[in-house]
Amino acid sequence: MVKSYKDLDVWRRSISIVKEVYLVTKKYPKEEIFTLVSQMRRAAISIPSNIAEGKSRHSKKEYIQFLYIALGSISELETQIMISKELDYIKNGIENDILDELDQIGKMLRSLINKLK
Repeated sequence: MVKSYKDLDVWRRSISIVKEVYLVTKKYPKEEIFTLVSQMRRAAISIPSNIAEGKSRHSKKEYIQFLYIALGSISELETQIMISKELDYIKNGIENDILDELDQIGKMLRSLINKLK
């Protein structure tokens, strides 16, 4: 029985993505701190944050809306990871690992949305 957002595997996996993004972006050039690094970190943080906020809402409709926002943040972060690869800020293997995990988290979110509907 899921009592809290902390019980959700999708939330725990999205917390891991936040940690990974922070580790990866530590190595980015200093001139990217207030641009790409900031955007990536905010997008990553938005995923588990919206899952948590949605779960804490009192209506299913609101919960679903916050899960859709989390899905949007996944797309945003995927795009930023691809841009990072194009700029040679991130290695191919790391890019693929993060993109694969984001894909899995997205599938989990879509499945949760479908169950809630």
